[in-house]
Amino acid sequence: MKAVIISKTGGPEVLELKEIKLDDPKSGEVLIKNEAIGLNYIDTYHRSGLYPVELPSNIGIEGAGIIEKVGPDVKDFNIGDKVAYASMPIGSYSTHRIFPTTKLVKVPDEIELENVVTLMTKGITTFYLLHKTYPVKSGETILFHAAAGGVGQILCQWAKSLGCTVIGTVGSDEKIEIAKANGCDHVINYSKENFAEKVKEITNGKGVPVVYDGVGKKTFDGSIECLEVRGTMVSFGNASGPLDPCNITKSLAPKGLYLTRPSIAHYTTTREELDEAANKVFEMFKAKKFNLKIFKKYSLTEVVKAHQDLETRKITGPAVIIP
Repeated sequence: MKAVIISKTGGPEVLELKEIKLDDPKSGEVLIKNEAIGLNYIDTYHRSGLYPVELPSNIGIEGAGIIEKVGPDVKDFNIGDKVAYASMPIGSYSTHRIFPTTKLVKVPDEIELENVVTLMTKGITTFYLLHKTYPVKSGETILFHAAAGGVGQILCQWAKSLGCTVIGTVGSDEKIEIAKANGCDHVINYSKENFAEKVKEITNGKGVPVVYDGVGKKTFDGSIECLEVRGTMVSFGNASGPLDPCNITKSLAPKGLYLTRPSIAHYTTTREELDEAANKVFEMFKAKKFNLKIFKKYSLTEVVKAHQDLETRKITGPAVIIP
């Protein structure tokens, strides 16, 4: 059995693939043989120290595989079940792992495990953003940053299926067509254009009711400018770097804005919430409400390269790690 371990925080070079030994699963736990692993920005935050973890530490929050052993008193899961997860405890960058059943979901037979790890974190994120954090309505115009990325591929198409007009931003001209293919009605290259001014043009000066911003530092102030009166700023990531402190009087008060910083953990606090989210994602995928294309597959031995590509924005769309 092997797992990626970090003994210190830093750049991709701190990721080390090591031999590990696992005990048998305890009560409420199962042993999973990982078949596919999700590659997500939050993994880079754990690695860099932006989101502190106790060292030495495993890494990775998303995976899918087959149950090989079940612990005492486990009744809802059996050996041989296809399962997936996208939550703490971290440690998905591994060939095998022990995981609590409270955070585990069963995968429908017709969905391949390689697809599941592009669906769990990114799909559940899309679900809570569009249906819980700010429930969008048909006919609304919304702004989503990084529309050519992994979440963007799913969210923009999902939002279109709900009747939204989607404005997407990208960081280069090469990504414009990708964002359009992902369902965006309008695409803005924010490295060349003032996206706030363009959004005002598109909305005839009104602004949008919601901005979904996973980019962070580079886009926060412009996102605030894009919002209409009583609009909602959803800051759910910081791919461009940690956010500066928010000046409430300056940023929120002039238009009475709402600001929220959600995560999957906030919307999967119970078994019922987790099942609702996962089942909705699986339902939308099976109904072909969004197309899914894996951008690249990495092996566990290529994990350093995977993180380098992710942080330099070379990955356009979901990428996976295969143990």
